[in-house]
Amino acid sequence: MPELPEVEVVRRGLERGVVGRTIATVTVLHPRAVRRHTGGAADFAGVLVGQTVTAARRRGKYLWLALSADPDRGPAPHPEPAGLAPAAAPLPAGPRDGDALLGHLGMSGQLLVVPPSAPDQTHLRIRLTFTDGGRELRFVDQRTFGHMLVDEGGAALPAPMAHIARDPLDPLFDDTAFVAGLAARRTGLKRALLDQGLVSGIGNIYADEALWAARLHYARPTETLRGTDARRLLAEVRTVLTAALAAGGTSFDRLYVSTEGVSGLFERELTAYGRAGLPCSRCGSPIRRDSFMNRSSFSCPTCQPAPRNARY
Repeated sequence: MPELPEVEVVRRGLERGVVGRTIATVTVLHPRAVRRHTGGAADFAGVLVGQTVTAARRRGKYLWLALSADPDRGPAPHPEPAGLAPAAAPLPAGPRDGDALLGHLGMSGQLLVVPPSAPDQTHLRIRLTFTDGGRELRFVDQRTFGHMLVDEGGAALPAPMAHIARDPLDPLFDDTAFVAGLAARRTGLKRALLDQGLVSGIGNIYADEALWAARLHYARPTETLRGTDARRLLAEVRTVLTAALAAGGTSFDRLYVSTEGVSGLFERELTAYGRAGLPCSRCGSPIRRDSFMNRSSFSCPTCQPAPRNARY
């Protein structure tokens, strides 16, 4: 599943490609793509036509387009940390002001901004055209695990994302609260990094990379971590995410691409993830692969020795 760098690459592409433009038509080509939209496919299209995209935003691995039926009002303000927003009500047809178009990429989703003359992709699920007749926004999803929905009044922060913590690259991320939250948990260190209620945007790939850089084992009990170690880990998380973002993210196949269809190149810089049996670039020991939460975890047995009382 795409993690923060991949989703941020897509967000930037949407910012370049669709912000400031008004939606002309919406075509839903597969019902599963809007399965979480309360009113169904017809309502999904009805509330989007006539809306102007005012901003492209992200919270961790999740992204959305802020919408306005009155584009002269500009984008809705991005909020300070807030509690849960009220649940979305059924959506009436017709454009409103301040809604959000949410997109979750799932395992294989792509949001592409392409010329209208581009051939339809094999797994095209949703097409949005714009009143200027320029490039279209297409949601393509081979495995149909992703989805799109409209959240009423969610332009600033959609209700389905209100419980998700800020990510380490967010200017409003609270380092002190993260360190305290980590110490308060009784779990393994990698499990805590994957907890989107504590810190968002980090998935399997970048957790392994940051833990390797910090020389910490993934099963280290969180309550045994000193504050200095927690801050060092957070610094490594930021370093890894920033480097991955600069490389366009990690693309193990053609499913993870930018809005222009370009693959990321961070796979070439991975130090632990996916390198089982290859020598650690620090000490030369073969990288180890362990089963972890129905996935895999990669670490160096020498640089990241397993702790006593490990929490797997």
